[in-house]
This record gives sequence, structure tokens and C-alpha cells, in this order.
Amino acid sequence: MSKPVKWLIYAALAVFLYFVYILFAPNILLRSNEKAFLCIPDSSSFNDVTKILDKDARVLNMSSFRQVAKLLSYGNKIHSGRYALKSGMNNFQLIRILRSGRQTPVKLTFNNIRTKEQLAARLGSELMADSTSILKLLNDTSFLSSYNLGPNTAISIFIPNTYEVFWNLDAKELFERMNKEYKKFWTDERKAKAAAIPLTPTEVTTLASIVEEETNNKHDRPMVAGLYINRLKAGMPLQADPTVKFALNNFGLKRILFVHLRAESPYNTYKHAGLPPGPIRVATENGIDAVLNYVHHNYMYMCASETLNGEHKFAVTWAEHMVNAKKYRQELDARKIK
Repeated sequence: MSKPVKWLIYAALAVFLYFVYILFAPNILLRSNEKAFLCIPDSSSFNDVTKILDKDARVLNMSSFRQVAKLLSYGNKIHSGRYALKSGMNNFQLIRILRSGRQTPVKLTFNNIRTKEQLAARLGSELMADSTSILKLLNDTSFLSSYNLGPNTAISIFIPNTYEVFWNLDAKELFERMNKEYKKFWTDERKAKAAAIPLTPTEVTTLASIVEEETNNKHDRPMVAGLYINRLKAGMPLQADPTVKFALNNFGLKRILFVHLRAESPYNTYKHAGLPPGPIRVATENGIDAVLNYVHHNYMYMCASETLNGEHKFAVTWAEHMVNAKKYRQELDARKIK
């Protein structure tokens, strides 16, 4: 074999080994033991991808990543999404996932949400859709009308749970997904229970939001729901303190005073009979089911227990209620709770 032929073979072998190296040598190291993800927004350029990658993981050789990306024409096939990174990943593995758009879903959770602004911020922190675009839809009368909702009732379609969704959902796609989950939740059995009260599903959710704000005690919730339903049926104002806090946008109030009860708001159930215009928080499955399975009783009044442990005392008559209320006020005074 002549020397030129040998050199050609050596050169070809060197090129082959180089391509094997840049394709299959480990090139991604994570900065911690936690899982890491590469989140690529819409309209990202290849340079954007490399900057995000460099921020979220340590790339041993960015030049080799760029070369393999060019070799596999990744720059022309960039898909937005959330992609799992693994320590020791090689360029071929990573680019194959990125090119295919094979995302790792987000486990979307939200709970303990009171306002649309809080909901939009929570969802926006987990998804590509920002809080502004989500909040805009929650206030869009025209868009919401197609779901038989309005700005006051929009949050009723969001039922706290853990949902697997793709990170790059836009606000409208997210809303449609939540609507599908909402329809699954409202089974024929639940709809029948609501109709028997009688309340619509949205009204049940509104009442559930009040019940949940009234008590954290899950055992008490069906009792509290029963009391409010008794009041609705009797035409009495609900006189629910949590609706006053919502009307004042002051959820830290520890004691509702007469000055607070004068708040001018359709959410103030001391001034307006019936249910408020919509939920005062994102109601949970437990709260909704507490309303649907409310305890049938004759109580018309309730007051927080003087033990301040989250439980309530119930009364049939105003006189009984005043005894309970006096004990509660005395305890607040003793603890200097204003």
C-alpha cells in the first residue's frame, strides 16, 4: 500500500473518529443533582437555544454542539417546548430530542388561590404563556362568553389538581384544557346534586369558595354549606365575612367590624342578598363536594368557636347565636385581636 493511500486512510479514520466524538461523547453536565430542563420559547433562534442551554447546564464543548446541530440541520427545525436534560447526554441524544419536539410534560399544580391575578401569576410561572396573556383572557368578556362564563366567574373553570400539560401551551390552549377537566369533574351525578339544591355548577363553585374561606376544617364544610343553603332558601342575606374581605381586597383582616360591613361592593353579602357575582377564591374539589353533599339541618346562624381552632358553633335562633358570638368576641378581646 502506497504512502498516499495510507495517509488517506488515516485521514478518513481521523475524520470518522472526530465525528464519532462530537456525536456521541458526553457533553452535558448538570449543575446540581436536581432535574434540569431546557425551556425553549416560541420564535427562538439557534443562538437563543445555545444561550438557554449554557444557562441551564454546563456544556463541555459548545463548539461540538454547534457542529452537530449544523450537521443534523437543527437550526431549521427548532420547536418550542420543555425538554429534560440528563447529565452525560451527548450531542446526538439532545439534538434528536430537540428536533423531534418530544417534550417532557409539566406537572401543573395550583392551589390556595384567591384572585385572578394570583391565578395568572401562578400559571404563568409554570408555563410559557405569561401571566399577562392569561389574565387578559380571564377578563375577556367576548372570549369567556363561548364558555358561558364572564370575568366574575372565569376562575370557576379552574379546579385545583395536578395536571400534565405541555409547557408551550398558549393561554387559549390552557383554558381549553381546563374546560375539558372541568367537564370531566362535573359528572351527571354532581350536576343532579346541584340541580336538587337548586344551584348551577357555577353557583355551587361560588358558594364553595365562600365555604372554604369560612373554614379550613373539612369536617365543618358540609355543615357550613348547609347553613348558607338554608339562608338562600329563606331569602336571608348570607352575611359571610369572607365576602367582605374579598370586597375590601384585604384578606388579612382578623376581625370584621361594622365599618367593614358598609363596604360598597356586589360581593358584600351583608348588603346584598343571594350569592355574590362569582367565586371569591379558586374552589377545590373538596369545597365543591361539601356543597353538593351539604348537611341538612335547621341552623341559620354560626359563629367561630371561642377556641379559635377553626371550628364553628351553630345555632337555630338569634338568641342562641348571640350567646356564641359574645363568647367569641370576649376571646378576641382577651387576646387583643383587633
